[in-house]
Amino acid sequence: QVQFVESGGGLVQSGGSLRLSCVTRGSILSFYAPGWYRQAPGKQRELVAYITSRGSTNYVDSVKGRFTISRDNAKNKAYLQMNSLKPEDTAVYYCNAPPGYTLWSWGQGTQVTVSS
Repeated sequence: QVQFVESGGGLVQSGGSLRLSCVTRGSILSFYAPGWYRQAPGKQRELVAYITSRGSTNYVDSVKGRFTISRDNAKNKAYLQMNSLKPEDTAVYYCNAPPGYTLWSWGQGTQVTVSS
């Protein structure tokens, strides 16, 4: 069983930055890095960023150039650096398996709130 624990969210003003962390409990990072997802109120959960098996990164169009996903296999951690935050980035952020892999149970997520 794999569990994900997200942290690093908070309340920031528009234009601010946050760095989210995802601790993975269970040895999956040797196979893939977790992707980052988010769910805004009243909306479906969406994939925000992930790292492919070849090591390239992919982002949803709305965050390209502002968010950066990275991983630290030694620490079983994945990160999402979020810069130039916008109010529309407000959501609960989660990590889980990337596209092409079976999703595990969702963790608690970490709330990101961007004020205008």
